[in-house]
Amino acid sequence: MWCSTTFDCLIKQFIWYKTTAFKLKKAIIIFSGGLDSVCTAVYLQPKFELHAITFSYGQKANQEMRMAKHFSRILKLKEHKIANIKFMKELYEKTNVLTNSKMKIPSKFDYSIVVPIRNAVFLSIASAWAFSKNAQLVAYGAHKGDEKYPDCRPSFSKLIEQAFNEGEIDGIRQGFRKKVKVWTPFIAGLSKSDLLKIGYKRIGDEIFKTWSCYDNTKIHCGRCESCINRKVAFLKARIHDKTKYENDFLDF
Repeated sequence: MWCSTTFDCLIKQFIWYKTTAFKLKKAIIIFSGGLDSVCTAVYLQPKFELHAITFSYGQKANQEMRMAKHFSRILKLKEHKIANIKFMKELYEKTNVLTNSKMKIPSKFDYSIVVPIRNAVFLSIASAWAFSKNAQLVAYGAHKGDEKYPDCRPSFSKLIEQAFNEGEIDGIRQGFRKKVKVWTPFIAGLSKSDLLKIGYKRIGDEIFKTWSCYDNTKIHCGRCESCINRKVAFLKARIHDKTKYENDFLDF
């Protein structure tokens, strides 16, 4: 478009450059307020406009909601929603220790920790939001250390991505929807300690406020499998762990 003065042209070019050339792609991130999801957000934030979603699914660890809200503010995420799906607790019955208050939480991996297709449930809702917002990425914080969890493996992520895009294939072909990519740090070959170093470099001691514990306690129990994994990650990353634990010992 013709400009009356060179100055006007420069101003318009500058505005275009700021609003278009540097416009970040939208991404949805499943955001629990835990170490993995917070560090995953830090990793993605330079490249994506992040819209976070936290799920209240009847888990014992109700500190997750509070810390998710805290870190959405700290990281200045574009948007943060909390999805109440507490009805899942009843549907899960006695299948897992994370939602059943009468089952004891183990200190080592046990299949009782695995909530039936939890990530599939989360990803279905997150991807529906992604299709609605024309976001091109849906991320969750599964990493290389999560190999024991079937719905954290890259093979699962790839298959569910294919299923979601197939479910919207006509809308994608007609231009009403954008294809989504389901992404995890696991796919990128990142470990928990790798993520921790990335997060710590950006937010420093705030990292110790992330919530990892499976239990409903005021501070980390230090005994459950998730707390143990957290301690090991700090050890491997060579970062002094200032997290407060009820039990400070590390048993291998």
